[in-house]
Amino acid sequence: MSEIFIKILKPLSIVVSSDLIIDVTPSEVVIALLEDKRLVELTREKSGAKFAVGDIYLGRVKKIMPSLNAAFIDVGYEKDAFLHYLDMGPQFATLNKFIKMASSKKSKITSLSKIQSEPDIDKEGKITDILKTGQNILVQVAKEPISTKGPRLTSELSIAGRNMVLMPFSEKVSISQKIESAEEKNRLKKLIQSIRPRKYGVIVRTAAENKMVAELDQELKKLVETFESITQKLKRATAPSLIVGEMDRASALLRDIYHPNFNSIIVNDAAVCDEISEYLESIAPEKKKIVKLYKGGQPIFEHFGIEKQIKASFGKTVSFKNGAYLIIEHTEAFHVIDVNSGNRSKAGVDQETNALEVNLAAADEIARQLRLRDMGGIIVIDFIDMHVNENRLKVYERMKEAMAVDRTKHNILPLSKFCLMQITRQRVRPEEHVDTAEVCPTCKGSGKVTPSVLLVDELESKVNFIFKELNKNKLIIKVHPYVAAYLTKGFWSLKNKWSLKFMKRIVVEEVPSLSMLEYHFYDENQDEIIF
Repeated sequence: MSEIFIKILKPLSIVVSSDLIIDVTPSEVVIALLEDKRLVELTREKSGAKFAVGDIYLGRVKKIMPSLNAAFIDVGYEKDAFLHYLDMGPQFATLNKFIKMASSKKSKITSLSKIQSEPDIDKEGKITDILKTGQNILVQVAKEPISTKGPRLTSELSIAGRNMVLMPFSEKVSISQKIESAEEKNRLKKLIQSIRPRKYGVIVRTAAENKMVAELDQELKKLVETFESITQKLKRATAPSLIVGEMDRASALLRDIYHPNFNSIIVNDAAVCDEISEYLESIAPEKKKIVKLYKGGQPIFEHFGIEKQIKASFGKTVSFKNGAYLIIEHTEAFHVIDVNSGNRSKAGVDQETNALEVNLAAADEIARQLRLRDMGGIIVIDFIDMHVNENRLKVYERMKEAMAVDRTKHNILPLSKFCLMQITRQRVRPEEHVDTAEVCPTCKGSGKVTPSVLLVDELESKVNFIFKELNKNKLIIKVHPYVAAYLTKGFWSLKNKWSLKFMKRIVVEEVPSLSMLEYHFYDENQDEIIF
C-alpha cells in the first residue's frame, strides 16, 4: 500500500511552540514554519501551480514500456508522467470498471458501494495485460515533477483528511502506529468499522487519538463526498484533465502539521487568511483566534526575522555552534554534508571529546537542514572522526532523536568506522533552493562601482524626475541604514531640504538587507518606481 499520502506528525519529545508565517505575493505563496522562533520548514507554491502531490487526474496511456513493466501517462504536463505496475494497486480492475461506468452518460451510478468488486490483479503480473495505449485511466500524483522528470503516479487512490485517509476500493482499516495505547487503537478500529461505507478503507491518523465519533463521522462523510464527486466529473471530463485537486499548500501543510502548541498563524493576504481561518475552525474551533492578518508596512518575512534566517540557513556553508560549520553539496545522485569544527577549541579538552560535542550539535542542525531544504534521496554525512564506538552510537541516537519530528519517511544507518552516516529520505517534490549569493546591485557583477561621493547627486536627480516628470505626490526611498542616517541627520537634513524644494512628502526607510549604495523608490501606493 502506498504510504506517500500518509503524512503523520510524529510525537514531539519536547513541547515546542510553533508559528506559521505566510507571505502571499502575486507570483507565489511562501510558507515558513517556525519552532521556538527558529525556521525549520520553508515551502513555496507558485500561483497556478499544477501537479501537486495528492491531485487526481484523468489521464491517457501514452506509451507502454514492457521492459520496465510501466507506462507513460499523459496528464497534461510537458513531460509524460510515470506509472509503474506495482503502483497500480491490487484493486485496479475495480477502479477500471468504475471509470468506464462513471464515464458512460447512460450510467446512473452514484455510489461506490453499488459496484461489484473485481478480483485483485496479480502482484507478479505484466502491465501489458492490464493497460492499452490510448486507454483512459484515473491516477493520483505521488511525486511532483523534479528536474527533467515528469510526475510519478499511482492508481491506488487516497483522499487525505485531518484525522484519516480514505482509501476507495478497499475494505481495510489501519490505525497509526504512533498511537501507543492498545485500548485506544481497538476503540478507533471498532468505531471506524461501524461508520465506514462499504468499498472504502480507512487509515486512521495520529490526530484521531481520543476524538469523538461525531467528529470522525463528519470528516469521513466529507471525504466520501469528495471522492464520489468524481462520478459526476468523469461524465463530462476528457483526458487529460484534473478531476480532484489537493487543497492549497497552506491548508494542506496545516492539516498535516497542526498541533495544540501552535501559537500563531500570520498571513499578509486577507483572502488566504479567511481560507485558513475557515479550515482551522473546522479542525480546531477553539484555535481560530490564532489566525491573524498582517498589516504592517515592512515585508512580513523581514518583520519576523525570517529573511535573515533564510540567508543564514541556505547556501553552501552553514554555521551552527561556536565556529563549527557544515558544507552542503548537492549532486544529481545524492547530497553530501561535511561537518567541520572550524576554529572551535576548548582548553583542556581532548580531540575525541571535542569531536563528539561538535558532531552532536551538527546532528541537530543537519536534521533541521533536511526539513528546511526538503532534501530527498540519499544523504551522506561525513562527521568528524571519532575512535570510540560508544561515541559513534551517541551521535547515531542523537540523529534519530532530532529527526523524530520529520514527517517525511526516512531511514538512518549507523555511523561506519570512518564516521560516515547514510540517510535515505523520501523525495516527493523538488528540493527547496535559495540562492544566497547576490550579484552586487551597484556594480552589476563588474567589480567596480560609481564613486560613492556622487550618490547624493544621483538620488536628488531621480527625486527631481519623479516629482516633476512623473507627478508623484509622495515618495518613499528605501536605502541601507547608514545612508538613511546620512539623509535624515539634523533638522536641515537632505530629506527635509528635498521636501521643501519640491513641496512634496518624502519618507526615508531603512532596509538592512540592501547593500551600501543600493536604493529603491516607491510611490504613495507602495508601487516601485523603476528606472
